Formats: sequence, C-alpha cells, structure tokens
Amino acid sequence: MTTVPGRRSSTFTRLLRHGFTDAAAAERLLDLPALASVRTDPVLLDALGATADPDLALRGLVRLVEAEDAAERQMLLDTLVSAKPLRDRLLGVLGASEALGDHLARHPRHWQALVMYEAADLHPGVAEFEHELGGAHDPDTLRIAYRRCLLAIAARDVCGTTDVAETAAELADLATATLRAALAIARTAAPADAALCRLAVIAMGKCGGHELNYVSDVDVIFVAEPVDSSEESKAIQAATRLAAHMMRICSETTVEGTIWPVDANLRPEGRNGPLVRTLSSHLAYYQRWAKTWEFQALLKARPVAGDPELGAEYVEAVSPMVWQAADRENFVGDVQKMRRRVVDNIPADRVDREIKLGPGGLRDVEFAVQLLQLVHGRSDASLHSGSTLDALRALAEGGYVGRVDAAQFDDAYRFLRAMEHRIQLYRLRRTHLVPEDESDLRRLGRSLGMRTDPIAEINQAWKRHASVVRRLHEKLFYRPLLDAVAQLAPGETRLSAKAAEVRLEALGYADPTAALRHLEALSSGVSRKAAIQRTLLPVLLGWFADSADPDAGLLGFRKVSDALGKTPWYLRLLRDEGAAAENLARVLSAGRLAPDLLLRAPEAVAILGDPQGLKPRSRNHLEQEVLAAVGRAEDAESAVAVVRGVRRRELFRTTAADLIGSYGTEENPAEPDHGALVDRVGNAVTDLNAVTIAGALRAVVREQWGDTLPTRFAVIGMGRFGGHELGYGSDADVLFVHTPREGVDEQEAARAANTVVAEMRRLLQLPTADPPLIIDADLRPEGKSGPLVRTLKSYDAYYRRWSLVWESQALLRAEPMAGDADLGRAFIELIDPLRYPMEGLGEDAVREIRRLKARMESERMPRGADPTLHTKLGRGGLSDVEWTVQLLQMQHGWVEPGLRTTRTREALAAACAAELISGEDAQTLDEAWVLATRVRNAVMLVRGRPADTFPSGPRELTAVGRYLGYEPGHVGDMLDDYRRITRRARAVVEERFYGA
Repeated sequence: MTTVPGRRSSTFTRLLRHGFTDAAAAERLLDLPALASVRTDPVLLDALGATADPDLALRGLVRLVEAEDAAERQMLLDTLVSAKPLRDRLLGVLGASEALGDHLARHPRHWQALVMYEAADLHPGVAEFEHELGGAHDPDTLRIAYRRCLLAIAARDVCGTTDVAETAAELADLATATLRAALAIARTAAPADAALCRLAVIAMGKCGGHELNYVSDVDVIFVAEPVDSSEESKAIQAATRLAAHMMRICSETTVEGTIWPVDANLRPEGRNGPLVRTLSSHLAYYQRWAKTWEFQALLKARPVAGDPELGAEYVEAVSPMVWQAADRENFVGDVQKMRRRVVDNIPADRVDREIKLGPGGLRDVEFAVQLLQLVHGRSDASLHSGSTLDALRALAEGGYVGRVDAAQFDDAYRFLRAMEHRIQLYRLRRTHLVPEDESDLRRLGRSLGMRTDPIAEINQAWKRHASVVRRLHEKLFYRPLLDAVAQLAPGETRLSAKAAEVRLEALGYADPTAALRHLEALSSGVSRKAAIQRTLLPVLLGWFADSADPDAGLLGFRKVSDALGKTPWYLRLLRDEGAAAENLARVLSAGRLAPDLLLRAPEAVAILGDPQGLKPRSRNHLEQEVLAAVGRAEDAESAVAVVRGVRRRELFRTTAADLIGSYGTEENPAEPDHGALVDRVGNAVTDLNAVTIAGALRAVVREQWGDTLPTRFAVIGMGRFGGHELGYGSDADVLFVHTPREGVDEQEAARAANTVVAEMRRLLQLPTADPPLIIDADLRPEGKSGPLVRTLKSYDAYYRRWSLVWESQALLRAEPMAGDADLGRAFIELIDPLRYPMEGLGEDAVREIRRLKARMESERMPRGADPTLHTKLGRGGLSDVEWTVQLLQMQHGWVEPGLRTTRTREALAAACAAELISGEDAQTLDEAWVLATRVRNAVMLVRGRPADTFPSGPRELTAVGRYLGYEPGHVGDMLDDYRRITRRARAVVEERFYGA
C-alpha cells in the first residue's frame, strides 16, 4: 500500500472520508503484517469508520491481534470479516474505550465474549453475572472476570442493543454480583468471622437505584446481627473485619486495575461512625439523630449481598421513616439547601462543564424527582421506587407531574446519562466533566450518533438538554399545584386539592388552603392572563418557597396582580424579562416594608425589569424631578403629596435593590459586599430625604411668599442624616438656620422662618398612603426648650458662650441638606473650630465624653433588652463604634484633614491611614458597625417598623437571617456570630475609647 512521495493514495482519501483524523498513521497500521489478511477488505474500513473514534478503534484492533498467537489471530480476523455482529461490537468498544482496549490487549481471548448473544443473554441479570464471576477465588481473578463482563455490557451499549437505563441496570446488577463474590472471598479467608455473624450489605445511591455508572463509587451500608447465641460485640467485630476486607477487594488497585471504590460514608455518623451496626442501632440513630438528607439517601436502599433476610428486615424497618421524612420541620428547605451546597462546592473553573452536579445536570433531575417522591410517597406507595426514571414515570401516571414535562425530563435525563456513560467509558475513570479537547468532544459526539459536525452538535445538544433540566427542575415541583385549580387539557390527570395542599405545606406555606385560593384566583380560566400566570407561577412558587415567608410572597403577588391585572405590560414584563419575575418574588417574600411600598403604587414593579432600574438615582436628578413637580402643583399640599410619592417610589427602588443585592440571584450569585450595600442604602435614603425636604421647602415658600422668602434659610442635617447613614426607619435630625435679608425686620424674618418650619413638618407628616418623613430638631441648642429656628448670629453667640462638649460632638455630623447653599457653608465655617478644636481635647473634655457615654449605656438601654443584641446601645454596637471614631475626630481632626467627614466609615478609614488606630482594630470596628447597621435595616425591611433588636418571632427572625445570609434553621448561628463580632468590637472600644 506504499505510495509515491507527495501523492495521496485512494486508501488515504477513503480513511479521511471515514472519519480518521490521522489517515497517514492509520495507513501505516493497516500495512502491518498482523492485518495482512484483511487490509484490503472494504467491510473492515466501513466498520472502523462507523465507530466513535476510528483511529482509536484501529489502534486497539492492532494491539489485540498482535497479542494473539497466529491461530487465534486468524480466527479473530476471519470472524471479524464474516460476522457483522462481532465486528460492530468489538470495533464499537475499541473505538469508544481506550481502557477496554488495554484490557483486551492484556486478555486477548476475552474478545470471544462478544462473538454472539443468545436471546436470554441480551439483558443479563444478577444470576447471569454471578455465573460469570463464579470462578473468581481471589481479588485479581475477580477483577479480570469483572472487566470481561464490563466488556460485554459496553458492547451492548455502544451498539444500541441496550438503552441507557438498561445499561445502568446491568451495571448495577454486575456490581451486585461483584459485591457478593467479594464477600464470598472475604468469608473464605476468615471462616471463623463468617460463623459469628449475619452480615447484610445494603446498596445505596445509584447502585441501590439500579442506575449505576460505568465508573462510580458503590455506596453501601452494613448491618449485622450475631449468629444464634454469639456475643453481640464479637459478632460486630467479626462483621466489621469481613466488611472491611470486602471493601478492599473491590477498591484496591493492582496490575489488573481496580473494580471501583466501595463507599460506606452514607452510614449513620458518616466516616466518624462504626462501619457496621446492628439493626437496632441503625434504627435508634435514624429515630433520634438522622438529618433530612439521610432519609433522602435511604430512598434508594436495597439489600444486595450477604444475609438476604437481614437485608430485607433492614429495608422494611427504615422504609416508614423514609416516607415520613417530608413531615420534618424545614424538610424542603433542607433538601434545597443540600442541592445549593453541592453547586456551591463545585470549583468555579468546572461548574460550566459539570454534567452531574452543575446547574441543569443530572443531580437536578434526581433531586426534583426525589423531592416529589418524598412529599407524595407518604400516601401513594406507587412512588416508592429507587430508580429515577421509574419514579418519574410513576409521578406522571399519578398526576403529580404533567405528561409533557415528564417526557421532556425523561429525554433530557437519558441524554445526559448517555453523555456521562460515554465520557467515563473512554478511560474507565470516575469523571462527570464534559471534555474540552476537540478530539475527545468529537469522539463523544460520534459515540452518540452525531456525524455531520460532532463537536458543534454535542455542545448544542448538551446545552439544550441542560436548559430543559434547569427549567423543569423549577417547574416540576410546582406545576401540578396549578393543575389542582386550573382547567386541564382533556385526558390529563388532576392533582387533588388535598394533595396540592400537602405539597404547599411541605414547601413551607403556613396556610396552604389560602395559598390554594390565591392560585385559583390567579390561574383559573381560559383567558390569556390566566395562561401567562400558569406559565409564571411554577417558578414564582419555588422562589416564594425559598423565602422565610412564602405565604406573604404569594399574597403580595396576588395583590399586585389584581391591581395591575388590566395593565398590558405587567405580565408581559414578568414573562419576557428574565430578572423581573425573580426580583419581584424576592421582594414580595422578604418582609413587609418593600411590599407595602409597592402595593401603594404597583406600577413601580416596572423598576424590577429595567436593567438600570435598581440603581439609585442621583440627588441632582431627583431634585430636578421634585422641583419641576412642585412648580406644576396648584398648592403646597398637593405639591408635597407629589414629592412624597417620589420618595415612596425611590424608597421602593432602594429596598428592592438592597434585598436583591443581599440575597443574590442566579444571574448574580457572588457574595455581596455588605459594606458597599450599607453605604448605598445610607446614601440613597439620605439623598432622598434631603430632596424631599428641599421640595417641601420650595412648595411652602412658593405658596406663601412667591419666589423669595424674607429670610435666607437653610436646613442642616445632623446625626445619621448628616452622616449619610440613614436607615429605612430613621427620622431626619436637623438644625434650622436663617439670616434676615437686607431691609427685613428680624422679627418678621423669624416669623417667616418658623412658619416655613411648621408648615414643612405638617405637610411631610400628613396621614396619606405615602410614608411620613419625621423631622427631628431636638439636637438644636437648648434642646426642646430652645427656639426651633435661630439666626446664624444666634448660633454663633450660643456656641461661643454656652456650648457643651456633647454639642460639639453632635456637630461632627452637621452637613447642609437643603435651602440656601451659601448660608449652609457659612454655618459649617462657624462650627468647624468647635468640632475640630485646634488644641484638640483636654483631659476634662475626654473624661466628660466618657462619662456621658457610660451614662447613656446605663440609662437609655430599654428595660429587659439583651445588651449583647441591642444594635444601637448594646455591646460593640453602633454607639460604641461611633463614639470611638468621634473621639478620634475631635482629638485629631484639626491636623488630619481626612477625619473631617460626617461619615463614620470614612472617618475610621482616615484614622487608620493616619495610624491613629491599627488596621486590625479598624477592621474589627468597621465589621461590627456594618453588621449592626444591616441588622437594623433588616428588621425594618422584615417588620415594616424600626427596632434596635432582633425580632422574637421565629418567622421574622428567620427572615432577618435570610437577609443576612443565613439559611433557615441557622438563626442560632446568626445570633452567635453577632455576639462574637460585637464582643470583639467592644474590646477595641474598651481600649481605644475608655483607655482600659
């Protein structure tokens, strides 16, 4: 077959046409003497071209025939050419599995296992495999016999004689036979141990479910009992030795490779628990200590080896517990949390290639099916199957899953399992990663019948099926709830209302009957609106169920939908804008404040669908909108009503952004920057309140005096308002300052200023649908007993003669917020020497500040409040951090410009940069301040009213925990973490503030 240099032979061209990627190498292999009798046979070339990897198949064939003696080689080649079944099976395996090619090169006679199949051998079971393994009396002969059986299974698989489910079942049956053979070898090696105990091997996971991979850990649990009157402890020790030996036989690697690892970590207490227990010990653990996931795992438990009666007793005893697991508190949340943890633990560089554990992977199918089984299997024994596909079929037949959904899920699962099988078959390695190498992808695609452009085709098919799985994973659990209340297509099975309520209760809905009524109101009928709702609700129900208060989320959604039901853009927005529906679900189910704001003007839901909608609007932008609206209004009251409406809308924007940023979404799953979120909220609410006050001021002045007030007037922000650290429930602390215009009598100016203040406060607090803005001027000179408004000269005179150290401290937060900008700047110039004294603070002043702080701690703490959990006055809380920072500002602000800021975190960072406080101490204080602020914001979001302590109700406490990043059932961790972080901050305060 030699050719003239530079000229390609016809064989070379044919090889390329048949899918060989290295035709030159293939041509050289076909020229080898070992293939002399078949090299010109076109049948062989066609058969090689039909394999997943013709190059690999040819290399494997050459190795096999070269390993045979002359007689066997000729018999193989003759049979190969004359018998199409053998040709397809042998070359199919060689083209799909390098590892099985290696096995055939070591054990060339094993090709004869593929010569022919009897009808009874097409789908062998445990008995047939036990017969094949029966001659194995030591670990290596067992490994060899196991691979011979595996060779036959792979041949049936790649030739399409068996489908993916049948292949997985055969692999599980082969594993069962292998476990029995390994246990027999262990018993033979230790007959004394075998005589002392009854040992049963319970298969779990994919082996237990009759759906094993080519290469997978085989999960097992061991249960043992004494024989007759044997002492229990000795029987368990003997059983442990037998079990350990059996595991080593399967798991150890020798020249013949390994079979597979036997994993017993699903046993009670995992790897920390005893390898073998008695039945009563198992039951005691499951009754007292087992977690939800352990019952989920037991769903697939199946006795496979050892004492069959004991194995049956075990399964019969644990089965009732499995089917009662859905009654456990936080059942669905535990299952969902476990699924999220699996995804979170995938390395970032692998998550997009994980066919098993990644989003849209096999585990999504399995979790969804198992969740439905555990919920509905309590009352429907037809769902008690360990096989995913059998259980899915039963769920569809029982009406718990729509037939179309079940068919799509089945198809996607089979395709993904087929991908997984072929990926593992290549080198018989335990992997679930879709390969990146083009040759591997080409082989994978061709092995699944894709020949035109296998790389593009396999990627497209994989992504398509993964997308279906992701969609149905959400939809599968919730869709039948709608079937309970909506009109169904003819012939479909309706989930009963009672079954729907059971499912809703399992999802965490406290009032499933009411929830079902809401679903009926939203989705019943044949209108286009109801049809869109039936599309949206399955996913929304899942998001609501993932919250601390599913009932509130669903009720809020119904109210919004009722209010906007005739608005054409509303449902279209939720259906077509990917993030809008999820954002709405998160906002509606996270607490009271955001839904209350939304329900007062439901059209604000449009914000959630705008990619820029959750970004806070600038103060200048808001001020232009507000002042333009005031200019169009007929009177001050209507003008301020519009201003308050803008404030309500923007408060909703801020709360929604805060909730969505804190919880994260599929599109934005990264850990949020909590400090940045706190700053964003503080800045947004501060700007909003400043603009609201400016709008009210303009409205009052315009109505009573036209364009010009008789006195120049400014509003100075104080406290958290001046510090840009407002929370959702904060009042606006202010000072009012004015200066009569030229030629205006001081008394007239004072009357005008007081009138403006009184009218502004009245209009901003009128009872309306919009939340009020409380203006608090108690930080003014002389407090409540002093005049509400002063001239700049009056402030100057007071501060020079009467100012106390606490007033200078309060002025650290002073910043102009509205009114005459020049007057605001003049006020700041007036107070700067007071708050940043040139000579710093004397010892007397420092002692006075410390005394005031200690007095505040003892006198203002509410009676009965836990000082370790009070966010404002408690240990390491806001007051501790702020007073420590403010002391540094007053001591060093004159010489350190960075300290001249009204913002706590900025001042703390400046103090650290100036080396006035260590980086570690600054980080400790900052962490505590951010956490306490987040807790206050969370409480307001959840309860709709401000508070400085954690709520006592479990549902509200859970909701606060969700905002702070804690899963349901972990509020204790949240409180422990809060105490730990603030305790560390208090230690810094003791040293830096009190000088301890």
